Amino acid sequence: MPSPATLFDLGARTALVTGAARGLGRAIAQGLAAHGARVWLGGRDEAALQAVAETIGPNARPLPFDVTDHAATSAAITRVLVEGGRLDIVVNTVGQRRREPLQALPAQALREMLESNLVSAWHLCREASEPMRRQGHGRLINITSIAGPLARAGDAAYTTSKGGLEAMTRALAAELGPHGVTANAIAPGYFATETNAAMVDDPGVADWLQRRTSIGRWGRPEEIAAAAVFLASDAASYVTGQVVAVDGGYLAHF
Repeated sequence: MPSPATLFDLGARTALVTGAARGLGRAIAQGLAAHGARVWLGGRDEAALQAVAETIGPNARPLPFDVTDHAATSAAITRVLVEGGRLDIVVNTVGQRRREPLQALPAQALREMLESNLVSAWHLCREASEPMRRQGHGRLINITSIAGPLARAGDAAYTTSKGGLEAMTRALAAELGPHGVTANAIAPGYFATETNAAMVDDPGVADWLQRRTSIGRWGRPEEIAAAAVFLASDAASYVTGQVVAVDGGYLAHF
């Protein structure tokens, strides 16, 4: 059994983080690397990925690909295995959002959201789980949302996709657990990222968060990284099929 001092040591692990060019994905990649993991940075913007890699240091490498391109995703995983020898941790952070009333969302809009937020994660986890099964060790971590268990008018497609991602995570846990692979999810609340810049600058939103969340503020990206490090580490070796809410207490009360 690992000692308490080494439970969070990821020095022997190789990770792939998608959406790593910015926001929560970048913070998670930085957190994993800080604990010793060799991190491949997935995303579509090669220049941005290179900049993040240079910030992190020698433990990070850019890996440009589009998760909605299944052939590119498979090729990316093959590259990690050929050049790195193994794949221990996958963190799927990619997601899109389209806030519109139900009547403005045709079935095709839902299909596109599911392809981006759910089907791409399915393919990534499916491909990554095979080498993990052979190793007898693996950590699959999906970034969902508090919009998985909760719903809001005008956000039906996103809520549907994130609820599906939660269910998929449980299904992966059930199937892969006997092979030494865990599957968990992290449900972020309101985080101050580039994507939310307009909301972050809105004093009205800050006032609402102060009243609506237990902690009373926006989350900081590095605060999501700690949860990912935990789920990726030996400290979480008996944790699977769970959704960890990192939301400042948003889900805890109303």
